[in-house]
Amino acid sequence: MSVSAPHRPAAVADSRTTGPRTTGPRVPDEGRTGGTDRTGHARRARRTLPRLGPDDREVLWLYLLTRVGVWAVAGAVGWLFPAEGDARRPASPLAPWQQWDWAHFMHIARDGYFPGHAGPWTAGWDNREAFFPGFPLTLRAVHTVVPDWAAAGALISFLAGGVAVLALARIARLRLPDQDAGRRTVLFLLLSPCAVFLAAGYTEALFLALALPAWLAAQRQHWPAAAVLACLACSVRVTGLFLVAALVLHFVLTARGRAARSSAPWLFLPALAPALYSWYLQTRTGDWMAWKHAQERGWYRDFHTPWEAWGNTWEVAFHHTQPTGYALMWQAELLAMLVGVVLIAVLVRGRRWPEALYMALTLGALGTSYWYTSIPRSTLLWWPLWTALAAWSLRRPRVQSAYLYVVGPLGATVALTFLTGRWAG
Repeated sequence: MSVSAPHRPAAVADSRTTGPRTTGPRVPDEGRTGGTDRTGHARRARRTLPRLGPDDREVLWLYLLTRVGVWAVAGAVGWLFPAEGDARRPASPLAPWQQWDWAHFMHIARDGYFPGHAGPWTAGWDNREAFFPGFPLTLRAVHTVVPDWAAAGALISFLAGGVAVLALARIARLRLPDQDAGRRTVLFLLLSPCAVFLAAGYTEALFLALALPAWLAAQRQHWPAAAVLACLACSVRVTGLFLVAALVLHFVLTARGRAARSSAPWLFLPALAPALYSWYLQTRTGDWMAWKHAQERGWYRDFHTPWEAWGNTWEVAFHHTQPTGYALMWQAELLAMLVGVVLIAVLVRGRRWPEALYMALTLGALGTSYWYTSIPRSTLLWWPLWTALAAWSLRRPRVQSAYLYVVGPLGATVALTFLTGRWAG
């Protein structure tokens, strides 16, 4: 979601809205250590420890290098594109990150959801209840030790991003029978067109830091851990509910034996986070779905059929009804939707039903608004996309080169667009 959106056409109403696991070869850095004991408990504990092997360290090094690059660009933006054209001093390196959705998260963390009894009944209300509380609560906690709000947000995303890439690499190595699978998968994510949002004080990095370890735990049949992590992910983004649906289907397809099936009650836990948030909003507004209605008011997310949403987005993308910057962003929305549809087809063909369900629910939610919003950003959360690209590049080495030389510069362009305040989507 973005804070700014062009005016809706006059014809529109005034009420606005917003398979089974395939195990690859045994790799030492997956935490599978040897050793025997009488009960087996120590061996199982050692397997679950987050030990870092050589492949993990390589992934973290790649992550650090890209963070240096992103922050170097942010610093250069403060020098080259100051907010005031005649400025004699460069802006703070944190300044480019303090815009768009960041304002909502900071205001929630600092003032709460309904400061001074303000709310949807107040003129000029910012619809902040559309944002789930996981990130603002984390931001408020980190702010107790990091006084600057923007620095606290950047630190959360930095640490969460490191956890996310480690988990993504391990997911890839479990699925793909190649030692380079983890590094390639992470490379595709970190050089993706919207990767700049992993460094911003946004929800993407924190969500991935919870969702990807949850999926990894499910692949290893550690259902209590998967459920707890998925519950936390549901507190960050509504996308967590789609993750839960995929986890449930994965459980149904893979759980074997009484011991495994006894973990089924854990899968009810993730519903707790959105239920508590809905209850909290109901006590303040009298509306159990206040977060959804806030999205409808602020971001055109009222329900429309998929063909209506496609047609409305096509109209603003190609019929010269909007400024060129907005039109280009909507063209990117259409392209991202097509990529998602192709990905679902690939997943179904490979009988990867849980991941296909996750993607279908995600695209269903994103593709049934008045027009498409934030689908390119959502690609960051499509971990099956990055593993699929890695698998493709392992079969056809030129895929990686083409991605680096074509998609990489697009990512740099998006980063500059966002950091200079010209982001429109």
